[in-house]
Amino acid sequence: MGKVFTAGDGARLAYSDEGEGLPVLCLSGLTRNMGDFDYVAPHLSGVRLIRMDYRGRGQSDFTGAATYTVPQEGKDALALLDHLGIDRAAVLGTSRGGLIGLLLAAVAHDRLLGLCLNDVGPVIEQAGLERIFDYVGRNPSARTHQALAERLPAAMPGFADVADGRWLEDARRHYEETPDGLRIRYDPALREAFLAAFEGEAPDLWPLWDATAGLPVALIRGANSDLLSAEVAADMLRRRPDTIFAEVPGRAHVPWLDEPESLAAIDAWLDRCGR
Repeated sequence: MGKVFTAGDGARLAYSDEGEGLPVLCLSGLTRNMGDFDYVAPHLSGVRLIRMDYRGRGQSDFTGAATYTVPQEGKDALALLDHLGIDRAAVLGTSRGGLIGLLLAAVAHDRLLGLCLNDVGPVIEQAGLERIFDYVGRNPSARTHQALAERLPAAMPGFADVADGRWLEDARRHYEETPDGLRIRYDPALREAFLAAFEGEAPDLWPLWDATAGLPVALIRGANSDLLSAEVAADMLRRRPDTIFAEVPGRAHVPWLDEPESLAAIDAWLDRCGR
């Protein structure tokens, strides 16, 4: 295990801290880990890149379904900043990480230097949710990384012009190859937590977007995303016309962030955050 800090309830959470410059806290997708940002990391300069594995993911402690919530993960993110002695950081959030970033904008506004959202917003489309419901907490049927990589293009129809070897890299990054087949790199109990979070009527998250007022914001959307609609993205831009916006062609949920459109938006956002 790499670096570890202890959260308020005693959970040991893994993180990485590299580079010098503007503190950028990278918050990954629902089932992902620090590896979510491996593709973009080499392209970022002048930043102190901080990543973490949420509880129940990657190398962090598995602490049970009741603790796998956006508010808890937000508290853990702030606890990591406290551990590192960082007063304020720019937050780059992919999917779930973006929702955590939106919450932090509302409850810990003074800890943020800015917020960049990767393919997520205040409204989550039902089609995207149902796709996640289908796979979260379950091991893939493919038995090897190579077998999964061969299936991914058909399973991810919104992606085009994908670099050679990228699907295999993704398979290796997010699944463990064992004699019994591929295994997820997170607690299967995350399924229970995720399903519970979306029972009943969806909460109104627009106040969280409004809470970003005064912060530099950026929004990156996969042009074929089934989770962040073009209409919701347009509404976000109407509320914050100063938002740095990029729509990435040939990408669904989520862009890898090393696309030219993504990098241009992130660079402009980092500069606006004070890099």
